[in-house]
Amino acid sequence: MSVDLVLLFISLFTWGIGEGLFFVFQPIYLGQLGANTMTIATVFSAFGLAMMVAHIPAGYLSDRIGRKPLLIAAWTSGLIATWVMALATDLSVFIIGMLLYGLTAFVSSPLNSYVTAARGKLTPARAMTYMSAGFNFGAVIGPLTGGWIGDHVGLRTVYFIAGGLFVISTAVLFFLKPQPRDHHDPDAPPAKLLTNMRFVGLLAIIFLVMFSTYLPQPLTAKFLQNERDLSLSAIGLLGSVNGLGNALFNLLLGQFSSRLGLALVQVCVAAFTLLIWRGTGLGWYAAGYFLLGGFRAAKAFIFSQVRSLIHPAQMGIAYGISETFSSLALMLAPLLAGVLYTRDTALVYPVALGLLGLTLLVSVIFSPRDGGFSSAPVIHSLEP
Repeated sequence: MSVDLVLLFISLFTWGIGEGLFFVFQPIYLGQLGANTMTIATVFSAFGLAMMVAHIPAGYLSDRIGRKPLLIAAWTSGLIATWVMALATDLSVFIIGMLLYGLTAFVSSPLNSYVTAARGKLTPARAMTYMSAGFNFGAVIGPLTGGWIGDHVGLRTVYFIAGGLFVISTAVLFFLKPQPRDHHDPDAPPAKLLTNMRFVGLLAIIFLVMFSTYLPQPLTAKFLQNERDLSLSAIGLLGSVNGLGNALFNLLLGQFSSRLGLALVQVCVAAFTLLIWRGTGLGWYAAGYFLLGGFRAAKAFIFSQVRSLIHPAQMGIAYGISETFSSLALMLAPLLAGVLYTRDTALVYPVALGLLGLTLLVSVIFSPRDGGFSSAPVIHSLEP
């Protein structure tokens, strides 16, 4: 593994600890600040919208001005957003910080592109999953610690600690080497992305898969606290189990082809959904959260498929468009989850299972088979 990937691994590991401290508790803390169920769902939907609007511009800039400046901009924005959340004393200011944090999702395109270019001799799936594992090993530590702090001191404290960790994570990035930009032959330019019908078809699959796999997630912490009487420490433990599952499943699933791996991801999320819905104790919920670890591998497999369909000079913008469709799903899914939760607190789980069955069938039939772009070696990306 190159020095640059080792530095990224360290930075992502540190960020994973910090984000893990608070992210699983976001719906609970929003409730403590006065938000009701539909308000929480709407905030998560707006969070998805904030993620969505930034990806295409970031992908375009990644191809034009280079990746390292955008990485530093994204890390710095996330650092500022976390301190806004930490210092907020009312719901509206906290939401501003949370939405600013959502905007930092624009890191995905330049990060995917940077890791792709720095992969060295690693295989596509292996490089993606190593970097994702760095973030997720950090995320094992954060939730358990955050839950204990929340029970003994209060959830607000975790945002201050996360803000301090993000300072360290951001500082590491300044040691990365800048990368040259990719160019295409002006006499033989690549086809425009939106006339690449295999790429367009993959965008539809991306939306369906991300919508169905995210639907059961946004309100589960609230469900477990209010309907299953779990403490913050217990929910933090589940978050840490999920972080462990994220890391291990990324490493395990990285051994499979992108097409098979994406199908296994959906099976993992379906198992999580069933165990949360029908489980009767902390052990069942822990098993579900461990299996949910497969969810983060979804984007690694998606981007591996995207990369096989486009020219290297289109990498940033292609990742940006793909992330936009992914984020659109993350914007809409919480709204449906909120509507279902207000009708019946457990209704989202059987609905999600039905959708997962449908999208699994669609992705198995229509996902592109693994293969490289004809004029370049097969390379890949990650989303931690």
